Order: sequence, then C-alpha cells, then structure tokens
Amino acid sequence: MTAEPCFPDRARHALIGALMLSLACGNPALAATSTIGRTWPIAEPDAMAEIEARAARAPSLVSRLGPRASWSALQAAPLGQSRVDRVRSLVPFYTVEQDIRLPDGRLLYPKGFTFNPLDYVSLPQRLVIVHPRDLGWALKQARFTDFILLTAGDALDLSERSGRPLFILEERVKERLGLTVAPVIVAQQGKKLVLTEYAPLRAAGGSARP
Repeated sequence: MTAEPCFPDRARHALIGALMLSLACGNPALAATSTIGRTWPIAEPDAMAEIEARAARAPSLVSRLGPRASWSALQAAPLGQSRVDRVRSLVPFYTVEQDIRLPDGRLLYPKGFTFNPLDYVSLPQRLVIVHPRDLGWALKQARFTDFILLTAGDALDLSERSGRPLFILEERVKERLGLTVAPVIVAQQGKKLVLTEYAPLRAAGGSARP
C-alpha cells in the first residue's frame, strides 16, 4: 500500500491552482464550454421582441384620429400673399389679464398692467413665416437658430422631407404680431420687433440672406 504524499495546505492550494490553469490553457474549448451544475432553458421572452410585438398590435393614431391633415392641433393660421416688399415695426405690449400676486398675497402686478416684454428678454432667433410653396426660399434665408413657421400644410411631413424642424403658425402668434401676409421675417431690434415682408418674385428666387 502506497502512502499518499503529504502536502502543506499552501502547497496543496498551489498545486490545485496549477492544475486548473493547465487544464484551461491546454483545452480552451473545454474551459469555455464546461458546465457545472444543472441548467434550464431561458423561459423569459426577449424584451425587445415583446415591445415590437405590442407596438405592432397597438392601434395607430391615424386609425384613432383620422388622417393627420385633419388634426386640429396641426391646423396653421392662414395668411394672405405678400404683394410688395414692406418693412414695419411693432412694440409687442402685453396687458396682464388678472392680478399677479406674490406667494404671501401681496399684489405684484394688477390686472390691466401693460408692459413691453422686450424690456426684460431678448430674442436671438428670428421667425421666418412662409406659405408651404415658399419653403425652399425660407430654408435658404433661415439661420440655424431661426424658427420656420408654416401658414398651411403638414409641418411634420415637410420637416421629415426637408430635414429641418418646421412649425405651424398658431392663431395666437398671428394675432399677437398683427400678421396679415407672408412671406415675412420677424426679428428683434432693440425694444421692438421689425417685420419684413417680401414680394412673390423676391421670395421665389431670392437667395441673399436678409
């Protein structure tokens, strides 16, 4: 009967570590694919596949609300066609419609108080307001920070096709600025707004940045 070799604990641990390392290096496939213990197939569905399946089953907005062209939220305020080049200015006074009070109840601004917002804020961007047929002109004239507002058409569809965010002209903006015709570019100069209207021929072929 052969006696088992006696190793100190530290030597035994070192020997086991060396054996494990030699097994891993000598047979990489075995080291990578070996399984210890019982395994079960994954029963949980793939999260992305589940999201895509639910999205496919969800009713579309078109089926629920009708064609996008009929959505009231996307209806732009109409304007007439500019006939001549014209420049006019506007001070956008605003009148407070109700008392504005501090948290402690003290009156800050009474109902009827009128002020010019441009005394307190500045508008680095301009508003380029056009009919859809003049969109090509607007894209040439608009700076990177400018907002392009449409007087009609599907702003979402035209945004996708032009590659630039486009917005509809809201009725309240039309009334606030006293807009009547387009194309028109609205820009701040000091404490007032300057509205520059462009004739059709200028809008159709002009490329110079105003």
